[in-house]
Amino acid sequence: MDVQVNLQDKGEIGYLSDLQEAVGIVFRKVKPDYDYDFHTAPNRQYIILQDGSIEIETSLGLKRTFESGDILLVEDTTGKGHRTRNLKKAIRSSIFVLLK
Repeated sequence: MDVQVNLQDKGEIGYLSDLQEAVGIVFRKVKPDYDYDFHTAPNRQYIILQDGSIEIETSLGLKRTFESGDILLVEDTTGKGHRTRNLKKAIRSSIFVLLK
């Protein structure tokens, strides 16, 4: 499901969302052959893809592709979870923002 974050015009500083409370941030790099079988997310979190591209498969078999610059909200902390694999054979960097 896609989620839209509303932004308000704040003049010269641009458009801003409401504050979202976070409990931490994690920086990550994975190997070019990254293909991680079904797993749950350890926390409700945003994942910011800094480079590369991935395919995520849900427990229902739905597959979606995400590219560099995309931001994912991951909430599947129970159940079968999701599967993630690199689509480009290169080291991939991402940032995890752990939500309250």
